[in-house]
Amino acid sequence: MPEKKTIERARRDKAQGKSPSTQAGEFVKEEMEHIRGGKHGARSTKQAIAIGLSKARRSGVKLPPRGSKATRTKARRDMSRRKRRPSARRSRGVERALRREPRSSASRAALSRQARSAARRRPKAARKAAARKAARTRKAHGR
Repeated sequence: MPEKKTIERARRDKAQGKSPSTQAGEFVKEEMEHIRGGKHGARSTKQAIAIGLSKARRSGVKLPPRGSKATRTKARRDMSRRKRRPSARRSRGVERALRREPRSSASRAALSRQARSAARRRPKAARKAAARKAARTRKAHGR
């Protein structure tokens, strides 16, 4: 269950008209804090991010499922169905498994590696646009 302050920050983002991915970022950030704080671990940075995004979706952030068209259609169908809470036994099992995982997946270096590899998969035009946007938000003396 996400913390109240995380939900509040995501709501504030939504009220400001920010994108769903920005709203979901709050949940991912919380997940990283949990891993760094030793609450549990994750096998990889990707898994840590996925846990955060899953929490965001369950909290009502309008995040589209990613993947190919067929996958997205199936995922959307699954999402539209009313979800039952997992049994206490399964919940406990998942939590125990996560506690055994390493904490290094939320380290600065791991996050940096993940961001770089994700950026490399994007087309050149998208990377260039992101760099331009970043340059616009930088202070004048930094340019």
